[in-house]
Amino acid sequence: MAREYVKQLDAAQVFAKPIVTQIAPLDVFYRGEEYHQNYAMKNPNNPYIQVCDIPKIAELGRQFPEIFQEFKL
Repeated sequence: MAREYVKQLDAAQVFAKPIVTQIAPLDVFYRGEEYHQNYAMKNPNNPYIQVCDIPKIAELGRQFPEIFQEFKL
């Protein structure tokens, strides 16, 4: 599915150059340590969360209101 989507983007010339990101199967997945889980919810005053994540989350809610699920920091 990912490869087909990249083909569509390339065909539509969405970007100035072809996408070169490698798409490969995930052989192994390691769950992150517990302190990484729900990091934004556990650390809402972290400057990175404030500057990067909160605006992105707000934008997702604006672009996809029909499927967006609100959460409390």
